[in-house]
Amino acid sequence: MLQTCIPLLIGIGLIYYQFSSFNETELERIKSYFRNANYFYVFLSILISLFGYWSRAYRWKYSLNHLGFQPKFHNSFFAVSISYLLNLTIPRSGEISRAMILKKYEGVPFDKGFGTIVAERVVDLLIFLLFVITAFLLQFEKISAFIFSHVSPNKIILLLAVGCIGLIFFLFIWRWAKWPIILKIKSKFNGLVEGMTSILKMKTKWKYLAHSFFIWFSYLMMFYVCVFSIPETANITFDVVIMGFIFGTLAVGFTNGGVGAFPISIAKVLVLYGIAEGAGTALGWIIWTSQTLLTIVLGLTSYLLLNIFNKN
Repeated sequence: MLQTCIPLLIGIGLIYYQFSSFNETELERIKSYFRNANYFYVFLSILISLFGYWSRAYRWKYSLNHLGFQPKFHNSFFAVSISYLLNLTIPRSGEISRAMILKKYEGVPFDKGFGTIVAERVVDLLIFLLFVITAFLLQFEKISAFIFSHVSPNKIILLLAVGCIGLIFFLFIWRWAKWPIILKIKSKFNGLVEGMTSILKMKTKWKYLAHSFFIWFSYLMMFYVCVFSIPETANITFDVVIMGFIFGTLAVGFTNGGVGAFPISIAKVLVLYGIAEGAGTALGWIIWTSQTLLTIVLGLTSYLLLNIFNKN
């Protein structure tokens, strides 16, 4: 219950904070952005997202085939769509539902199905880190100037020192401690490593990785095309788009599906590049609303079709 309520309350608080900071003139301007937006690009963004759903469901078959299972594609697609919907309620509950659906309709043991999903998350994390590194290299001057303008060099040195000490302490505990919780974490970590190495052993690993990159490419392009829906954001450069995409992705994990956090993160990032906060706020809400509606509609539809397609 707390896993659902706390992030949701944080999201509602962020929405209140964001809109209470605007005066009536600014709020009216934000409304005009919504009224005058070119929704062709929003629908194009939704279409691109559907390719991402398809690719994620299709990628899943490679790891399941490697384990000796041949699930029907429609069941994999429905499971993925339902998982996105459930993640809007309880974070990470969608991963459990995916494994449960395949166990019920395809006979895939829960632990094996869930293991393939964990492996996916590791691959996805590594690809996301590539985006972060790319953005940092492209925007090094802007990021460093922002950091040094808000944090003094002495504080940065102190943080680095504390971080190094903390890392040494962690490695010492990780290597020699025999506490039950450490042993449990080690077991989980070993499972992640095993999941990753199983991907490397696949005969179809290159197809698996190609789909993995395509999935994240579709996420990025879904975000990118929406930029053209508002004239004030249509001319921002691609490296700025990557920055917005990264912070938006991080915000999705901060609250339930990014409610409140996603739009405010987009607005704050774009302000650094001279985009009016009202325009950035409108863009953030347009992207978040369209994708959330897609998640809800596709998830509910998949839930209904799951029973119809598996009647026999």
